[in-house]
Amino acid sequence: MKHALAIFSALADPSRLRIVALLGAMELSVGELAQVLGQSQPRVSRHVKILCDAGLAERRKEGSWVFVALGDRARLAPVLAALDSLGVTEEAAADLARLAAVRADRAAAAAGWFEANAAEWDAIRSLHVAEEQVEAAMRDVLADAPLGRLIDIGTGTGRMIELFAPAATHALGIDKSSEMLRLARAKLGERGLANAELRQADLYALPLGDGAADVAILHHVLHFAQQPGAAIAEAARVLATGGRLLIADFAPHDREELRARDAHTRLGFSDAQIEGWFAAAGLLPARTETLEGGELTVKLWLGRKAGEPWREVKAA
Repeated sequence: MKHALAIFSALADPSRLRIVALLGAMELSVGELAQVLGQSQPRVSRHVKILCDAGLAERRKEGSWVFVALGDRARLAPVLAALDSLGVTEEAAADLARLAAVRADRAAAAAGWFEANAAEWDAIRSLHVAEEQVEAAMRDVLADAPLGRLIDIGTGTGRMIELFAPAATHALGIDKSSEMLRLARAKLGERGLANAELRQADLYALPLGDGAADVAILHHVLHFAQQPGAAIAEAARVLATGGRLLIADFAPHDREELRARDAHTRLGFSDAQIEGWFAAAGLLPARTETLEGGELTVKLWLGRKAGEPWREVKAA
């Protein structure tokens, strides 16, 4: 009864109902909510706090920004169903129109960033096989079992989430950079991936409990890591028994300029290095692929946590 009273009390305000409806469409910053609602940020923050206290929303700080997402889905299911049954009111339609403007602003910011940084990205991509081939190989490596609960570690602009979330039950992208997460939100917002979320976190301290993921991906992340073995061990920690870790990175190379120009800490990895880190983390090597076709060779390493693989339980 206490929980029910907290929920009804939190929803007993039109602004908070509007916030819940908007968060059902996408995760938003407090500033973006204020823009859509036409209210001050302090006022919106107060509404958000009440919703969070009732478990209907949750806040995540990323740099100087605070993002708000829906809270406990089980608790929210009847609320969202009730809102859907009422249809789209005139006020809700206006909110959705302003939400479209927020999406457009995000997309414009992302496009500007890519235009400014395209030369650097193209310089690295020109050194190895086309990304389309890498992504096709990754899909093939992961095709032998359901993706289930997916975590993309060092998600950057969210490409792996964009690629794999449609086949996952839930997809979480984490990155330490708030700027990268803003770019990822712009991309994923355009795709409308309801089962995907993004969080700011460190790859050495993932925001998941033990065994909470079925597939983890480190796509062109490990060569930036100061402690690759620790990053692999942390990824293995969050995998359930039978879970899979897929690493896409470079084979050993001598392009020393990538250290200074692009902050690469490691100039690629050997099979022996990766397999050693797998063993230390309790992962069994399951598959290795080599993708040649440029000055840098791309490698895929798949490790599996010892035990039976996760299987999706279908409703009767």
